[in-house]
Amino acid sequence: MKEIRFGLIGTGYMGKAHAVALNSVAAVFDTPLRPVCDMICATTLEGATAKARTFGFRRATADWRDVTSDPDIDAVVIASPQSTHMDIALAAFQTGKAVFCEKPLADDLSAARKMVDAAEASGRANMTGFNYIRTPASQFAHSLIQTGRIGRIHYIRAEHTEDFLADPQAPSHWRTKDRGTGCMGDLAPHIINAALRLAGPIESVCADIQTVHRERPGPNGPEEVLNDDQAHLMCRFSTGASGHLFISRVATGKKMGYAYEIYGDKGSIRFDQEDQNALWLYLAEGPEEERGYRKILTGPAHPDYLPFCQGPGHGTGYQDQIIIEMKDFLNAIETGEPVWPTFRDGLDVQQVTDAAWTSFETGGWARV
Repeated sequence: MKEIRFGLIGTGYMGKAHAVALNSVAAVFDTPLRPVCDMICATTLEGATAKARTFGFRRATADWRDVTSDPDIDAVVIASPQSTHMDIALAAFQTGKAVFCEKPLADDLSAARKMVDAAEASGRANMTGFNYIRTPASQFAHSLIQTGRIGRIHYIRAEHTEDFLADPQAPSHWRTKDRGTGCMGDLAPHIINAALRLAGPIESVCADIQTVHRERPGPNGPEEVLNDDQAHLMCRFSTGASGHLFISRVATGKKMGYAYEIYGDKGSIRFDQEDQNALWLYLAEGPEEERGYRKILTGPAHPDYLPFCQGPGHGTGYQDQIIIEMKDFLNAIETGEPVWPTFRDGLDVQQVTDAAWTSFETGGWARV
């Protein structure tokens, strides 16, 4: 078994999740490559030192360049704000490192394209972090679609809905300050990624993007909200299918409403992340009086489930999705073969969000 030394940039919510994954993945999946938590980067040296102790890293720094330039670091995980992604990734590829980057790939389309060019020119393993699509249930849904179980897809309805900003009295903070941290930059990439994975490439979109609560309390009085709260996207897919995506951070009552319904000419699939260990499947087979949706509980027969648990219906959780991602990233490094979703797949998502903004600003359909 070979050790591979990781640098982690970002120590917030996602940084912690990736640190846990790095410490767990070899034990869960018995990977040939064994991650070593080598260097961690936070905004201050004091903070980085504390996180290194908590997360089990050998070294700490407050400068991401120390991570990307260090010859002892083999791979970099970028879990910092998207405005930093491009510079970090370009520097890491320049020094021959593999790079895992959290979604969205970048803060604009131009930066995302530069990142893809650098990734592909380097020949190093690269992945974009879309964890929700990694659940055993959604992996099984993809398998059902690819093997033709529900036939030709003609429609998908999907959403990513949460309510963390549903209260209009929730105070203004970093999530309400710029376009990149609005609903389209934060939640939309996840469900667009799901739509692309399950229903195929999107050719064009027609979007309505809204700021529902235009002001929020600030320390010195009301402050303007500078980004979007929710969006509706009508989609036309290259396969001829159509779809509708709804994204919201003000969907009162929704905690993890990453959900989809997919209709084919032989059957259909339903999934809701709030019940992430179940998939509903309808097949147009057998006597009409016996037809209906059936609930399939995930278990050892489904992708990436058995390493976590031997019992059907016992389930996997959020952190497990990150561990599965890290297993796939290690596989890409070991084999030299791309593992979905690469940076280019992250760019595909970014192109859809960019087209959605173009559609909204021009008031019509926009090609992706």
